[in-house]
Amino acid sequence: MTARSALRRYLLVSFLTWLPLGLMMASMVLLMTGRGLSLAQVGLSVTVFSIVTVGLELPTGGLADVVGRRVVLAASAAFLTAGLALMAVSTTFWMFLLSGVLKGVARALSSGPATSWYVDTLHRVEGHDADLKPGLARGGAMESVSLCLGVLAGGGLPLVVPSGLMFPLAAPVLLGAATAAILLVVVLLALPEPPHPRRSLASVLREVPATVAGGVRLAAGTSVLRRLMLAAASSGVVLMSIELLTPGRLAELAGTAEQGSLAYAVVAALGFAGSAAGSALAPRAARLAGGSARGAIAGTALTALSVGVLAATAGLSGPAGLLSAALAYVALFVGGAVTGLLCLEMTHKAVTAAERTTVSSTSSLSLQSGGILANLTLATLAAQTGVAAAWTVAAAVMLSSALLFVRMPTGASRAQGLPARSGSG
Repeated sequence: MTARSALRRYLLVSFLTWLPLGLMMASMVLLMTGRGLSLAQVGLSVTVFSIVTVGLELPTGGLADVVGRRVVLAASAAFLTAGLALMAVSTTFWMFLLSGVLKGVARALSSGPATSWYVDTLHRVEGHDADLKPGLARGGAMESVSLCLGVLAGGGLPLVVPSGLMFPLAAPVLLGAATAAILLVVVLLALPEPPHPRRSLASVLREVPATVAGGVRLAAGTSVLRRLMLAAASSGVVLMSIELLTPGRLAELAGTAEQGSLAYAVVAALGFAGSAAGSALAPRAARLAGGSARGAIAGTALTALSVGVLAATAGLSGPAGLLSAALAYVALFVGGAVTGLLCLEMTHKAVTAAERTTVSSTSSLSLQSGGILANLTLATLAAQTGVAAAWTVAAAVMLSSALLFVRMPTGASRAQGLPARSGSG
């Protein structure tokens, strides 16, 4: 396999992995409430999804390092197909809850293996000195493009589906299930990897905890990884502050909940487009800044500035408020994508293939932990003092995290079995 062939396969899998989630995004809550669930039950279903994802992040990452990337990705696609198909036909709270469990398992299984497969393959083809940034950047951009197209298609599809054929809001979810089934076939056919030794179930169950423990020790005990995990947690705080507070802010600016929902769908699509642009620009940002760590500082500063703009313009109303919020939202996702892509590159340079997916899952867990912390604190702060105060705190957290990249150890030489050096990135 050539590097170009590996990249094409990685991009295809990245696109298909996120397309089902984009398709269901706009209609998910409306589908649940339309089938009789209260907002509290919708919230509980989403919470169960998050709990399952967080609880399985590390075990599934370890599983991918033990049994192979393709097996775990195929299992993720199968669980996602089942979860979305069940969601499309669910009529009770318990059916939606089970759907959330299946989607949570799928999300945990998909966290990291595709990127690990690409990095491993590129290392086999070009060696450990291969430049990871271009391929990872295109992969990140493809994920964002997939989400952008998915949320737009999923938001418009219910308008063209005849109500006599099916419940219109279920159509995007059903299409997402079909897309996940296509992903399953593509993963099985397009992601070859070196054969793994045959293992009994007992040996796998023994090896996965050991792999997870080793990956966690590595992330906690290695300076570069420890900093990257803290940076991921800071990003989680910002992202959750956006998810929590932006819909209500846009509804307030648009005038009604329905118009606010439409405004949020458009702004979310623009944000995903900004994320795609940020991923594509990340390699250039690193070159202009003088290294990946300095590029991450620039991305972090842009993200913090964008959240600060959201806070500063929280008092505006009408078109001016809507435009300022939309522009800040897009800039935020550009900066966040630059930082995220360069952090991903530094993470993969700091590990070997044996713990690659486990450490990626640790990073995802750190991101979600930051989100949980924001969920527990910023929502209360916003309710008591307004969204401006909550966004100000989030901006301060993000700006402070830029210090983590100052004099960042490279970590690249560790992955090649040599003593690590310090450098500016």
